Amino acid sequence: MHEYTSTARVWGLSCPGFPEEVSRARRWTRDILRGSPLAEDAELIVSELSTNAIRHTASGRQSGIFHLAVAVSAQVVAVSVTDDGGTGTAPKVEHQDQDAEHGRGLGMVSAIAHRVVVHNSDKGYTVTAELYADTRLGGHPC
Repeated sequence: MHEYTSTARVWGLSCPGFPEEVSRARRWTRDILRGSPLAEDAELIVSELSTNAIRHTASGRQSGIFHLAVAVSAQVVAVSVTDDGGTGTAPKVEHQDQDAEHGRGLGMVSAIAHRVVVHNSDKGYTVTAELYADTRLGGHPC
């Protein structure tokens, strides 16, 4: 294969920052990954990351949006959610007790995904979670 040729396919979706858009993002992800053994985990991750964008950033304000990307190759499924910013701190895993009603979403994403990366974007942050088809690529954190 030529060094500049990629076998990954990438899809993108922008959603208004309304709570009902989280279910749309889940369905969209499920449709893209139909038949993949990673589909359920990716759908759950998209749900958590989209919800976090709406609840904790300007994405959930009037005129706010969040952007979703799904990249698929034979080895990796990567899901990314980019928010509209408006927070002074980057998303991070918070260690909550098991009875806490909030603050455990990114920790759950970290437990499911093989790798989670947070990047600054133009206005806010992008959280990318990677799921490996072959766990020998990076092992599972469990």
